[in-house]
Amino acid sequence: MTLRQPFLHDLAAVLRAPTQVWSAPNGDVDGSGVQGAFFGDHRVLRGLGVGVQDAEGAVELASAGASLRPDGSVDFHTVVRWQDGTADPLGALTRHRVAHPGGFGERIVISASLPRPIEVTLTVRLVPDNTPLNLIKAGVEAARPVTLQGNGWTFGAGASATLDAPAATIEHDEAITLRWRLTLPAFGQVAAQWSLALRDPATPFVGSAAAPLAAPALTNASSSLARLVAQSLADLSSLRLCERTEADRTFFAAGAPWFLTLFGRDSLIAARLLLPADTEMAIGTLRTLAGRQGTAVDVDRAEQPGKILHEVRAATLDLQQGTVLPPEYYGTVDATPLWVLLLADAVAAGVDPVAEGLMDGLHGALTWLRDHSDPDGDGFAEYYDTSGHGLANQGWKDSGDSIRFADGRVADGPIALVEVQGYCHAAAIAGADLLERFADDPAGAAFWRDWAARLKARFHEQFWVSDAHGRYPALALDRQKNAVTGVASNMGHLLGTGLLDADQEALVVSRLMSPEMFSGYGIRTMSTDNVAYWPTRYHVGSVWTHDTAMIIDGMLRAGFDAPARTLAEGLLRAAEGFDYRLPELFGGQSADEVFPPLPYPASCRPQAWAAASGITVAKALGAL
Repeated sequence: MTLRQPFLHDLAAVLRAPTQVWSAPNGDVDGSGVQGAFFGDHRVLRGLGVGVQDAEGAVELASAGASLRPDGSVDFHTVVRWQDGTADPLGALTRHRVAHPGGFGERIVISASLPRPIEVTLTVRLVPDNTPLNLIKAGVEAARPVTLQGNGWTFGAGASATLDAPAATIEHDEAITLRWRLTLPAFGQVAAQWSLALRDPATPFVGSAAAPLAAPALTNASSSLARLVAQSLADLSSLRLCERTEADRTFFAAGAPWFLTLFGRDSLIAARLLLPADTEMAIGTLRTLAGRQGTAVDVDRAEQPGKILHEVRAATLDLQQGTVLPPEYYGTVDATPLWVLLLADAVAAGVDPVAEGLMDGLHGALTWLRDHSDPDGDGFAEYYDTSGHGLANQGWKDSGDSIRFADGRVADGPIALVEVQGYCHAAAIAGADLLERFADDPAGAAFWRDWAARLKARFHEQFWVSDAHGRYPALALDRQKNAVTGVASNMGHLLGTGLLDADQEALVVSRLMSPEMFSGYGIRTMSTDNVAYWPTRYHVGSVWTHDTAMIIDGMLRAGFDAPARTLAEGLLRAAEGFDYRLPELFGGQSADEVFPPLPYPASCRPQAWAAASGITVAKALGAL
């Protein structure tokens, strides 16, 4: 069976985790692809349409497009032509759709330039659903039965959808129809509204009640940069979730529509990129992940003591074709060192790890790094799915074909990724500093500094390779400890980690800024010289927003301010082509060829680490 992930680049989205609604640009939902309303991991509505009649019958409706508001709500604009013999469309219908953590709703306004009042009938038709999100993502979805009940329906054990539609008549057979009979005044307007309250006690997290993230003060920012930062913060605010019983354990869900839950790596990177503008999300993310830190060795869950998890779902997640993940899954090689790096950066921003109760998490993370990150004892952090049903690749490029040699061959695991060695080196140095400063543990600090020095020596012996353009760090080591020679963006994550010396960092920067790697909008995931390169291959040619942002951040840490600014200008230009909502990834075509950048049609938007990249752009451009 071939899986076909639905395209969504041309859909309108309204989001407030754990609620999301995806529709056509006219606001209607027909159930195709990812269209529908979702709560947690289930689609609860697969059909939504609006109709209007006057005394003569149905009127003509022509979509005039959708407008995304700064608060994340959307207005859908429709032109109306009445059945009055007039050629001009003298009416308008606007649907203002807003989501909140417990559901969503619409306010519908009908207006007209008519010299007399008329009677109109407004209908909203809803088709309930109960399809798991993972089936929709795989392109194999089928509508699941629901139980209609008065003004709503149930879509699972204890899960319910309840309609509130003042003054409407509610009718239902297989669908539910809301019907209003309204008087539209001369040269005036009339409104109706409805909302859907959603409840599912099985969802592991709830929406955050915190106020929207505050906009930081920007210095000499262009209007484009100001719009990017504003949209980024609005998107991040809409992606916040927290533990059901602990409101201070707040984090960013990874992204919509597919990953609206806790992902260790994504949540950590997003909070880290946001740090120049906000520290509270860093604290909440660190607390949340420390609270779920591994405590035992469990092959099925890929759990190990001290390990930071990969993702959490309400139930077992069947990704089809043999990949089946338990509800709490730890299959990630980089989240644990990234937890330490976020803690270190938060401390540098003024957070007290002792007061925030984060030192136990630090000790656990360092324990995992020492005892479990290197299962074969070769001195490098690596991963391999020993369960037989987990993720084959467990770095951020987690698709099965992402780790490639220069000739396009896919590497066999276990895999030791280049960027993970940088994360681990930086985490060891940061851990040593934190132990010395906050745990009065000079012996522990000395151990980790020595550990980092030994990793650095081994890295320089085995990871550096050469091609016609010169020396560069290999993408990874494969099962046979061969250097995987693909020229990839991963090497950019080494900048600022201390694993490279200044001359080596300059080589990496030069390679990344070459025409083969820099598209003009961002850094390609794989060089155009690679045999397998394709601009819309998921991890082998596309541009990932956060990937470029992390490289910018590393350049700034390493003192390469000018190329960091060039990359930031590229991302800002890309943002202008995406209505300032930077997507998860987009095409690797050159800026000399296309504007706006070509979308990757199945890309998440908004996505937390892509949205947080707007803050990094502002930092590199000197506005923060």
